[in-house]
Amino acid sequence: MSKVDIFQSAGSWKYLVICPSQGITKDLNHALSSKMSQAEILEIPVYPPSAGLLEVLSVQNPDVCLADVASDRERGLNLIKEVSSMQPKMPIIAVMPANDTDLILRSLRAGASEFLVHPVSQEQLEEVLGRIVAKNPLIKGSGKAGRVIAIVPSKGACGASTVASGLTFHWKKKSGKILLADLDPLTGTLSFLLKLKSQYSFMDVVTLTQSLDPDLWRNLVATTQNVDVLLSPESPVDGIHDLMDASAIIDYARWHYETTILDTCSAYGPWNLSVLRLADEILLVSTNELPSLQATQRAISYMEQNRIDRSKVKLIVNRYNRDVGLSKEVIETAIRCEVFQVLPSDFEGVQRAMIDGKPSPTSSPFGKGLAQLAEKMGGAADPPKASKSGSSWGGLLNLFSRASS
Repeated sequence: MSKVDIFQSAGSWKYLVICPSQGITKDLNHALSSKMSQAEILEIPVYPPSAGLLEVLSVQNPDVCLADVASDRERGLNLIKEVSSMQPKMPIIAVMPANDTDLILRSLRAGASEFLVHPVSQEQLEEVLGRIVAKNPLIKGSGKAGRVIAIVPSKGACGASTVASGLTFHWKKKSGKILLADLDPLTGTLSFLLKLKSQYSFMDVVTLTQSLDPDLWRNLVATTQNVDVLLSPESPVDGIHDLMDASAIIDYARWHYETTILDTCSAYGPWNLSVLRLADEILLVSTNELPSLQATQRAISYMEQNRIDRSKVKLIVNRYNRDVGLSKEVIETAIRCEVFQVLPSDFEGVQRAMIDGKPSPTSSPFGKGLAQLAEKMGGAADPPKASKSGSSWGGLLNLFSRASS
């Protein structure tokens, strides 16, 4: 691989530099920026506490971490261990003062992928980045990253999987290559909804992450109506309860599909949080019934507590019937969240499509709502908002206030 290829691939990565030494930081900045003007460099001039480190990694989502083990060996090695446990797929480069064999081995055992010796030369940087590019093709910056949308139910039986599958096929009409992935490890239903069978599931992607390539991937996904579908396991398999990190699936999909739609089982737990952190947008699916809306408020609160960017979350009210349950205006007031889209109640139409294993057509109320949602997410102008009129829902508001306290 040529120097041009290496620096072009690594040129748009986001680099996290954790280094108490101003001299080493200046040296790294010069080495990185001189050949990669588009690279984003984030500097932390201290060894951060665990909570602060987790927040930086979650919010900034860097591609590579450079960790100083020269200023303080033990704290630097401990930093590498923490970064590796929090972001196991992210390359970590240990920065050290000399070719110290013992320190190199300890750094690699702690979780480092590579090491740099200060002062850093362009040749040394080229070699290290070249090896990282070769080992981690999915973080190349030379391609255009696709859009990743996570669909999450506020509680069970909200119809989130129906929304995910239906939205995918309506989105396909206006998009290029698209992936629908069922990331519910225990109760995934997309295989049933779409009448698909496969001997493989997303668990195989997690297992085979180091050897993923387009040929292998084609064997792991099922295809229907020009949509690739990654299914969940048909029955519980080994390791299913230890799932923590969905980055192997999402990183591959982001660089190989224009749009990826992820069907998740809930907002709770490490596996689902990893999905939501990596997604560009989150569609939180609820209904306009009180138990579902209370669960919606709890899910929003949980995501905020776990540093999921609130601006990514869009509320979808499914099976909406103004005559049964709360109106859109009251929902927005009660849970203090704008309703992004309502999808009308259409039991017969949805059941008919489910029996046929096909998406709801735009001639049906539900299909029309999905088409509007796809168009709206594609950048169409928002429809005018209905004015919020005053109401006597004080008791309801108090109920939600108590639930969130």
